[in-house]
Amino acid sequence: MAKYGIVGGGMLGLTLAWRLRQRGHHVTVLEAAPDVGGLAAAWQIGPVTWDRHYHVCLLSDSHLRRFLHELGLENDCVWRRTKTGFYTDGQLYSLSNSWEFLRFPPLRLIDKIRLAATILHASRIRNPRSLEQIPVEEWLRRWSGPRTFEKIWLPLLRAKLGNSYQQTSAAFIWATIARMYAARRSGLKEEMFGYVRGGYARILERLGETLRHLGVNIETNAAVRRVDSGSIHLADGQQKDFDRIIVTAAAPIAAVLCPQLSEAERHALQSVRYQGIICASLLLRRSLGPFYVTNITDSWVPFTGVIEMSALVDPSDFGGYALVYLPKYVPPDDELFTESDEAILERFIPALERIYPQFRPKDVVAARLSRVRYVFALSTPGYSDRVPPMTTSLPGVFLVNSSHIVHGTLNVNETIQLADRALAVVDTTVGTPPWRTSSSSHRELRS
Repeated sequence: MAKYGIVGGGMLGLTLAWRLRQRGHHVTVLEAAPDVGGLAAAWQIGPVTWDRHYHVCLLSDSHLRRFLHELGLENDCVWRRTKTGFYTDGQLYSLSNSWEFLRFPPLRLIDKIRLAATILHASRIRNPRSLEQIPVEEWLRRWSGPRTFEKIWLPLLRAKLGNSYQQTSAAFIWATIARMYAARRSGLKEEMFGYVRGGYARILERLGETLRHLGVNIETNAAVRRVDSGSIHLADGQQKDFDRIIVTAAAPIAAVLCPQLSEAERHALQSVRYQGIICASLLLRRSLGPFYVTNITDSWVPFTGVIEMSALVDPSDFGGYALVYLPKYVPPDDELFTESDEAILERFIPALERIYPQFRPKDVVAARLSRVRYVFALSTPGYSDRVPPMTTSLPGVFLVNSSHIVHGTLNVNETIQLADRALAVVDTTVGTPPWRTSSSSHRELRS
């Protein structure tokens, strides 16, 4: 069996480590941060420990649900119907069912019909590759009409992509619609979202126990400086040798970590365009309202949405407080990455007060900001033909990261699916089937 080194202890790296160990390989995971988890990591905000970024499980997330079943956590997944808000033209509307959709004032009846038709049409597309050649604006204007595009789609595209929407293909909106449409029972009915009691702190704790029990070596505070064929060089001067190495860092970072790649390989990695995120977590004394997600179209708002986790998670898990996320998606070189937390919150909190008149800044019990420069790769025209390959010119070195999620949105379900798909590339040996795990091992872990 081979000796594997995995650079990056996010959900992708940890899932790969589990699958490779199940096949009998020796695996070491190297993570630069003090804790594993990456974008799924948890942290403490005030007296509460919860996810650093907002996550949910959908009924259609088959890979994630199977993953939770393997960990013995699927029965601890709580499912609830949620409500969706829409803030437009200075007004907050509920858009949670068919009746509210029909009454939605910003759109005329014909606009609503075309919007519904757009969503239905996208949900029925099985192969979105042809959409990669069509700009997202062109496709949405054609299907939804100019008024719906200007009032609904354009603000939402700018919220997620900024001005990069102009270089993004229609495959992006297809992936977004396909995932969210799957969250509903049918058409525009009620949404059903889920979460594991204890959040990703509990999931990662169980996953870490499982991996260590199986013999996977996990090293945190292990920043990697360079990767060569057969060796990983750490920032502290250590060198670790492996038969095979998997780098799970974002494509531009992988290009830096692997300087011996060919010029063409490094160019391909550096050409992948990413969106980053600035995400504020606020612990509040009281709830803002009934909506799990509030979409925002008004351009004056400094964040791109309001996600109230306590509209999904039982407030008792937050000590009776409400937990709210205020994300803003920006390119990796945005100046917000260099601004102080105080400066950002001085814009975010007054805007929140303007949207929710009942909210007062004194309601904030604690606040923290997360900054991630490389979150997801943009679906630019012809992206399928330009995805960097997982196999590199360096013998035994593989690159697997979010840029390989081609026709999907970045979420934990897609990440687990990517890890399982990557196994066929990074491991061609015959071993234990990737879904086979000893039930006795789980009993031992729980005892």
